[in-house]
Amino acid sequence: MLARGVEDAASQAGYNVFLCNTNWVPDKEETYLEVLEEKRVDGLILASVTDNGEAVRRFIQGVTPLVLVNRVLKDIDTHYVVMDNVKGGYQVVEYLLGLGHRTIGFIGGLAHVEATHERLQGYKMALVSEGIPVDESLIRLGTFKRESGYQNAMALIRETEKRPTAIFAASDILALGVIKAVQECGLKVPEDMAVVGFDDIPFAADAEVSLTTVAQPKYTMGEMAAKILLEEIKEGPPKKRNTWCSNPSW
Repeated sequence: MLARGVEDAASQAGYNVFLCNTNWVPDKEETYLEVLEEKRVDGLILASVTDNGEAVRRFIQGVTPLVLVNRVLKDIDTHYVVMDNVKGGYQVVEYLLGLGHRTIGFIGGLAHVEATHERLQGYKMALVSEGIPVDESLIRLGTFKRESGYQNAMALIRETEKRPTAIFAASDILALGVIKAVQECGLKVPEDMAVVGFDDIPFAADAEVSLTTVAQPKYTMGEMAAKILLEEIKEGPPKKRNTWCSNPSW
């Protein structure tokens, strides 16, 4: 949906879009940046997989317009379109606490990705606000792939001293792995283990999954990023860079 929002806005303005999928591999991102530089693209919308902006800095060199989506890179002077991940993480735990859960696990993605830290921050803040101590043994980080969610969920179910009654997965793909692990352990979702995801990707609404998840306004974010980039291509770099922050919803 994010890519569709970018493409629709760009197409209306007469621009073509090159879509590059890194699959969370930093080397692929750097390779794509080199290819796009050779193609002399007019601008770039990037959801970076690293926290090191050196490759991006070499690419833009202060000339190529850039908008970052769902990612903030240190010392990169550019526009950002992001979601309030802290608020989203807080809302998830607040929801689970409202259902009566007090032992809630957190399964996140890559440790260096800001969204992971922000959603974890929201998780911790919600627990603390209810006077519940943060138990670090209930927090597991890995990658954003389904297998990582599965393995970390297995660890939470089998290895923790007090098994959680609910798990907050920091992405829907992770949540899919969590659900698989829960079912393989002979437990039912949500009767024995509540699972909440993040992103609201299409499969979340499938009858077989029926996953409770936090929705990102992905189309709107992509459309906004494209419009910001198009304006910069047309008008030149602004005097002041801005961050546009979208709110999560259920």
